[in-house]
Amino acid sequence: MLMEVRRVWGTLHVCVCVCVCVCVCARAHAHTRAGRGLSSCVSPQDSRAGHLSFCTKVCYGIGGIPNQVASSATAFYLQLFLLDVAQIPAAQVSLVLFGGKVSGAAADPVAGFFINRSRRTGSGRLMPWVLGCTPFITTAYFLLWFLPPFTSLRGLWYTTFHSLFQALATFFQVPYAALTMLLTPCPKERDSATAYRMTMEMAGTLMGAAVHGLIVSGAHGPHRCEDAALPGPVAVSPDTTRLYSIASAVVAVTYPVCSSLLCLGVKERPASSVPASGPGPSFLAGLVLTARHPPYLKLVISFLFISAAIQVEQSYLVLFCTHASRLHDHVQGVVLTILVSAVLSTPLWEWVLQRFGKKTSAFGICVMVPFAILLAAVPTAPVAYVVAFVSGMSISVSLLLPWSMLPDVVDDFQLQHQHGPGLETIFYSSYVFFSKLSGAGALGISTLSLEFAGYEAGACKQAEQVVVTLKVLIGAVPTCMILTGLCILMVSPTPKVPSQNSSRRLSLQRRTSYTLA
Repeated sequence: MLMEVRRVWGTLHVCVCVCVCVCVCARAHAHTRAGRGLSSCVSPQDSRAGHLSFCTKVCYGIGGIPNQVASSATAFYLQLFLLDVAQIPAAQVSLVLFGGKVSGAAADPVAGFFINRSRRTGSGRLMPWVLGCTPFITTAYFLLWFLPPFTSLRGLWYTTFHSLFQALATFFQVPYAALTMLLTPCPKERDSATAYRMTMEMAGTLMGAAVHGLIVSGAHGPHRCEDAALPGPVAVSPDTTRLYSIASAVVAVTYPVCSSLLCLGVKERPASSVPASGPGPSFLAGLVLTARHPPYLKLVISFLFISAAIQVEQSYLVLFCTHASRLHDHVQGVVLTILVSAVLSTPLWEWVLQRFGKKTSAFGICVMVPFAILLAAVPTAPVAYVVAFVSGMSISVSLLLPWSMLPDVVDDFQLQHQHGPGLETIFYSSYVFFSKLSGAGALGISTLSLEFAGYEAGACKQAEQVVVTLKVLIGAVPTCMILTGLCILMVSPTPKVPSQNSSRRLSLQRRTSYTLA
């Protein structure tokens, strides 16, 4: 128990140091972006009135950490927990993952509808939603990793709380992301606050995998099967249950802590009333218009394949290292290598996008294809770390590219249609919805394939068909999906380059929507 406490304390100490370094980097990055002259306040009086302090920007950025911490932990470790600790059948795990993703996708338009119609209170219009979701999402996340005493209804238990957690995470993220508009009337200060937010969310992604992985690393080592004389499921030890409870509690507590800092350090300003240029179309009419725009349709379809491939790769990497290779002791190192590589390569890909163009940069996604196949064929530690580093770079550009290309598609649409305000929201929200839906289908179907292969929940040694299936899921499936998505993207027409004034009108909406996925 003392070793566990020391491990948690050491992990938290490292995370605090990372946050301090991130704050410094965010401040430098924010000043760099603010000095580019992309947007500025109207007058010196507006500049002074809309100035945000360093403390306010840091507190706003901290508000984005909890969802990223929890999402990172669930993306890499939830499937392993459900199969080997909760020991529910793979078919039920497929339902758990599919139900959670679908509920998160369905919650996006619902959250936007209710939040848009809510009234302003003493603490603002958006902040009550963030604070109101906090206790419920904290409880839902903790119970998602809790091992109930009954076994027959565990599938229903985890489906319920995973769906609840994903829906609450959406209700937490949507008002938090929209809060950017109500921080200050000065666009330059919004740019700076957005830089803090994006950097903090990157740090949260690293922290989630690091904290959760380090705490539960002792639950899946080779020693777990040393005393298993007979084939079949291995009884879950109390130490394993306790480790997962500690990890879930540490991650869950970030919600009340970060939400409190957000509320204390950020003041929501009343929304300024700007007269609209004319009545826009209804939501359904706007959705039909966006779906009929060929560049947008091809962009969405291509990245549906690519994002689903990335989610499959992330979800099955830990399971592959545990059951299809002798990499039990390297799981945490491989996961952290992916995340660190993704974060560090982001500035590089931003430069490549500006220097060589967006379609050329898309080929960076397929860099991971030969290495993923190599890992499936030669599952050794050196190969795993090389694959993790390259995969992190591909994941980085796959996350950056759609949010860089989507504004160009929106501008191209606006040049061809004059329907007033509001369609930008439909473009972004529909893309997020379909991205989540594609991930739900990919994870659900791929997990169901483990059931057909004969995966035995909780067993130390899986059948050869399961090992082959995991190799296919880690190599062939992402490869085919990435190549399909890139082929669709390459044949799609290039949107027209908008004028400088048109680009500036949508610049803030681009940055606001960047992290909604």
